[in-house]
Amino acid sequence: MKVGLFIPCYIDAFFPEVGIATLELLEKLGVEVEYPLDQTCCGQPMGTNGTQQQASATEQLFVDCFKDYQYIVSPSASCVDHVRANLDAIPQTSEVQNVRQNIYELVEFLHDILKINHFPGAEFPHKVGLHNSCSAIRKLGTSRPSELMIASFSKSQTLLEKVKGIEFVTLDRPDECCGFGGTFCVFEEAVSAQMGYDKVNDHFRNGAEYIVSGDMSCLLHQKGIIDYYKMNLKTIHIAQILNGTSR
Repeated sequence: MKVGLFIPCYIDAFFPEVGIATLELLEKLGVEVEYPLDQTCCGQPMGTNGTQQQASATEQLFVDCFKDYQYIVSPSASCVDHVRANLDAIPQTSEVQNVRQNIYELVEFLHDILKINHFPGAEFPHKVGLHNSCSAIRKLGTSRPSELMIASFSKSQTLLEKVKGIEFVTLDRPDECCGFGGTFCVFEEAVSAQMGYDKVNDHFRNGAEYIVSGDMSCLLHQKGIIDYYKMNLKTIHIAQILNGTSR
């Protein structure tokens, strides 16, 4: 199986180790991975700011980079959701439709497509608080919102449960938004910061050593809160744990 690996801008710029862990993990699992060197942004920042039509060249470049792959995989739910739901500043050719239909967030690709039951060498003897991002919950459906009051599930937790030594803490408000929200954290700074503090403190008071998530954008925001308050808490992307990367 050959996949095209899409690494979002902020991961490439600030957290390259997450991109590397994603690549290594997929290769360990027998996937042939290619990284199109011309890839840039998926266009999400323009879309969330109401200027998506100005992203048409960006969207077309994305399609040109990934149009020939059976699967496109990315370690970011928000970017995957943008491509699936909003890549429409350009004509909807068959190539565009194929890209939109064949892109997968890493967790759902591992869980739904590869159906992985074992992660060789993955060991993480720490207490973790699991943060499922709003995009992962509400858009991609990788977990069920707790307010539905029916049997819950989490594809991220299902995968992490296969890691030796890991222990999950129970959060008081597991689905609460961390407050990042893209440009929301810029234009509504005070509200965003308070939401971030509430979320981080939920993990902290319940004994988490690490906050783990499939979205580094959420972890970036929460890490800022952690660093500001000098809390004894760390953040880590799920790909790093499943790949056996320790920090």
